Amino acid sequence: MNKIFNTILGLVAWTLATTPAAAVKPNLIFIMADDLGYGDIGCYGQKIIQTPRLDRMASEGLRFTQFYAGSTVCAPSRCVLMTGKHMGHSTVRGNGQGPEQALKDDDVTVAEALKPAGYATALIGKWGLGDMRPGTDVGIPTRQGFDYFYGYLNQVHAHNYYPTFLWRNEEMAGLRNQVRLVAGNYGGFRGGAATKRIDYSHDLLAAESLDWIRAHKDGPFFLYLSLTIPHANNEGSGMFGNGAEVPDFGPYKDRDWPDQDKGQAAMISRMDADVGRILDLLTELRIEENTLVIFTSDNGPHNEARHNPERFNPAGPLRGMKRDLYEGGIRVPTIAWWPKTIKAGGKSDHIGYFGDLMATACELAGVQPAAGLDSISFLPVLKGDTASQKQHAYLYWEFYERGGRRAVRAQNWKAVRPLWNAKIELYDLENDLSEHTDVAQQHPNIVNRMAAMMEEAHIDSPDWPVPAANARN
Repeated sequence: MNKIFNTILGLVAWTLATTPAAAVKPNLIFIMADDLGYGDIGCYGQKIIQTPRLDRMASEGLRFTQFYAGSTVCAPSRCVLMTGKHMGHSTVRGNGQGPEQALKDDDVTVAEALKPAGYATALIGKWGLGDMRPGTDVGIPTRQGFDYFYGYLNQVHAHNYYPTFLWRNEEMAGLRNQVRLVAGNYGGFRGGAATKRIDYSHDLLAAESLDWIRAHKDGPFFLYLSLTIPHANNEGSGMFGNGAEVPDFGPYKDRDWPDQDKGQAAMISRMDADVGRILDLLTELRIEENTLVIFTSDNGPHNEARHNPERFNPAGPLRGMKRDLYEGGIRVPTIAWWPKTIKAGGKSDHIGYFGDLMATACELAGVQPAAGLDSISFLPVLKGDTASQKQHAYLYWEFYERGGRRAVRAQNWKAVRPLWNAKIELYDLENDLSEHTDVAQQHPNIVNRMAAMMEEAHIDSPDWPVPAANARN
């Protein structure tokens, strides 16, 4: 009997050893800074501001050189990121002041797409795609696929780094700060700046993210960490002359600079250190080899803290900044880190954008994205398989402020309408990265093709009437 029993045990052990285990779904952490320029970190050419952890992340991972935000301002960029639809037919197309700046029930977010695959999901930080105001409590993250939310709903609220509260799920979590409010409101929220500063929101978001990762280390999980650094407190700029709110100036305290410049640099270095803490925690928990981390920014750099952008050259070699559709407003630093999967020290010229997160996340999780999206997975690039990487026919952007703007990128050609229906400017990005020389007159056929792409991409929305048309050309 013992011999038979031992034989059965051996067969069971052999069966378990030779049966393929179910594939372990990788975790996904998407970290997004706010108004961080293409040239604001060292691995993209920054010479003054210290970003050692992001530089190390790039040296251990993959640095993208041609990756784009969804828009040139906050809310629409986040909408593109979450839904995989470009600006031509996304729900939120600008920084609105009412229900138009909220996702609809039929919008499917990345978090909702991952839920059927068993992912725990969290948003920590700034949302900007729905609010809890009476009658407008739609689009909020806990009703758009996120199990957990901690941070800001309203983007004007998110200007203030020392607010009186943050949201935890659908409840206000009070803080110890005291805030002086400004007159009137913007975006349905009355902004302000703190006169008593105790609880720094960025530090709270960083600590919350570390705690959430620890609690969900067994995975799979999706963490969308939407930081507010280095966005200015616009109200603080007006009230106190400095919108770069930070507890201390760190390594820049003794520099012979205005406080606004010290604050701007200190915010970025503080964020850099917290990204390092997250990567270190993944290694400590021994889940780094099963976790893809992506770091980027929501749009180009700003000058709203009253700092001197010329000191830091935040757009690097690119033309323009936030609210432009030239490269400086939409091309963003993007780093991917995934030990043992992503080859260390790589650089990719793959042309991708925020809308591609949806398809990439779905491929990671083994689920099918919805139809009708403008999303292509860049997982092949991450794995070094550039031969099978699919490409977009073109990328498209719209902007609804300041008379409206539109832009298309197709291969190395970039077309910009500096007003909604102004004449197209055409740039050859391969030979003119800074977009200094308009070559539209030399290439009328390409101009016509790019104009047709703009018309194809745009679908009218009653929530977003196009800016008053100037003469069509």
